[in-house]
Amino acid sequence: MKYKEVYYYGVHELAGAGIEENELDARLLLEHVCHTDRNALLVHGDREVPEEEKNKYVDFIEKRKNHKPLQYITGRQGFMGLVFKVDERVLIPRQDTEILVEEVLRHLHDGMEILDLCTGSGCILLSLLHYSNGCQGVGTDVSEKALMVARENAKWLMELEEKEREPFCCRFVQSDLFERVEGKYDMIVSNPPYIPTGVIPGLMEEVRDYEPKEALDGKEDGLFFYREIASHAPAHLKGGGYLFFEIGYDQAGAVGEIMEKAGYQGITTVKDYAGLDRVVYGWKSAKAVERDRNV
Repeated sequence: MKYKEVYYYGVHELAGAGIEENELDARLLLEHVCHTDRNALLVHGDREVPEEEKNKYVDFIEKRKNHKPLQYITGRQGFMGLVFKVDERVLIPRQDTEILVEEVLRHLHDGMEILDLCTGSGCILLSLLHYSNGCQGVGTDVSEKALMVARENAKWLMELEEKEREPFCCRFVQSDLFERVEGKYDMIVSNPPYIPTGVIPGLMEEVRDYEPKEALDGKEDGLFFYREIASHAPAHLKGGGYLFFEIGYDQAGAVGEIMEKAGYQGITTVKDYAGLDRVVYGWKSAKAVERDRNV
């Protein structure tokens, strides 16, 4: 079959299965299988696709028809100009989370130490370290399976950076939030589970049936992890240190109130590209941090 014929087969099959972005997904899967780019369909649409590649594409299309996320099929996802390994052990990095990284970078200075709670694929921490100088970081997650993915991503990125600059320093620790965290940090960042338990059954199939539930479930009201992190972070914050959260679109008020009651200052909400609330952050003075440690 010719390249364009294989592509149209994919579009037809995905459309019939109710996949909304059938043309885009069909093209991206074909480019992944054939190691081509978006120009191939226009410039090389008449070239023959080897049988092995065609069969692999058909298999990928079948998986996508069953609503398996595209990123879990290809095993990768672009984030902050980098490409990270992903599979069912971790959440798929979203563009909205880039808002969190970009906001942290505005406050991040050379040589700072960063703690990333609920790190998953490690995309937040690794992006921060990649786009800064001399910073160090620790990523934690309750899931050792997720940390295996994060470590693979760190190894790949370090190998990439060895050719261009001094590689960054980071490590990943299995920990239930702060359970096994040591030391104090200039920045604590987190994209914690924040979907209320009762909402999860109504999520789209790609999320509900494939992404790890423990990385989605924010308990009854979706705010459990914000309360836990905000209350225990001062023990691991340096004076003047910042706490950054990614939030659900309707959680800014509640998370801001949690942080205010916990004594954080300068509480700020940042919107995403769609104009929805996406990040809430604040800081603690050295005096407040010391007071909290002594309580």
